[in-house]
Amino acid sequence: QVQLAESGGGLVQAGGSLRLSCAASGRTFSTYAVGWFRQAPGKERDLVAAINWSGDLTYYADSGKGRFTISRDNAKDTVYLQMNSLNPEDTAVYYCAAGYGAGVVLISMYEYHYWGQGTQVTVSS
Repeated sequence: QVQLAESGGGLVQAGGSLRLSCAASGRTFSTYAVGWFRQAPGKERDLVAAINWSGDLTYYADSGKGRFTISRDNAKDTVYLQMNSLNPEDTAVYYCAAGYGAGVVLISMYEYHYWGQGTQVTVSS
């Protein structure tokens, strides 16, 4: 069992930056692939970025390419999402999730087994 806790969300003006953190506890976090998802009101939960267990493979959805960076520090059992050039369309609840990856990144939300409670990101225009 892995427990995940997101932090770092908040209110930011358009053009600003935020860094989200996903802290894990429980079983060995370094063996899990991790993804960041977001869900806006009335919309589906979508993948934003994903990283494999070692951190040498990453994936970005079009929504985050060039603006978001996912990284991890396995010594701290933490995965980060650095978000730059934020715009109001990025407003959503952001969730981190962990799944068994065997070295690959996981793209589908159904491949993830553990989820955090989410952190709200609001970007004002």
